Amino acid sequence: MRVVLMTVLIFEVIVFGLAIPVMILVSGVSPAAAAGFGGGAALLALVAAGLLRSRLGYILGWIAQLVGLALGFFTPMMFVVGAVLGGVWLLSFILGKRLDSRVEPSPEGGDTS
Repeated sequence: MRVVLMTVLIFEVIVFGLAIPVMILVSGVSPAAAAGFGGGAALLALVAAGLLRSRLGYILGWIAQLVGLALGFFTPMMFVVGAVLGGVWLLSFILGKRLDSRVEPSPEGGDTS
């Protein structure tokens, strides 16, 4: 589950970074505000991806989903993009929990996969 969620967060880093020029050129947001909010969202997703080995990483991941959705206040298309990425995060989280609960440890103490 952790690898899939990490992949979602890394993809969000790219999307949030690419949202910066869109905010500036399409939505008319000042460059400082766009860089601050878009860069902050990207940094949050990157830190969350790095900390997914702990509970804090999952909490930051959920916050990153909300921040990605909130970027829609700067450029409305981010409401759609944030909702899609949040949906992928939620689906990955739920299915990952189900799959992890089905995996039984091998006699050696490791995973069977």
